[in-house]
Amino acid sequence: MSKTDNKALPTIRWDDSNMRSTYANVCNVSSTREEVTFLFGTNQAWRQGQKEVAIDLTDRIILSPFAAKRLHRLLSNVMQQYEERFGSLGDVGDHPQGEK
Repeated sequence: MSKTDNKALPTIRWDDSNMRSTYANVCNVSSTREEVTFLFGTNQAWRQGQKEVAIDLTDRIILSPFAAKRLHRLLSNVMQQYEERFGSLGDVGDHPQGEK
């Protein structure tokens, strides 16, 4: 019998009282040994062939590497389920806004 068999797992209560929703169609990620940083924003340029595109950055999320790894697993599972329901997105690569 493992040690966790004797202890009940805690109940998680999601408190959304301070939550806000933000739309982003651009994301960039960087990391150091101690953290992984996500930058989210919006590309408002709709014309192709522009020499410069301005991205309005709105949010920065900083995670520990362990939390980033859990996020990676969650996103992989969600995207697999998405593609099973709606079809494959293929390789989005570096296409603007993920579009081909």
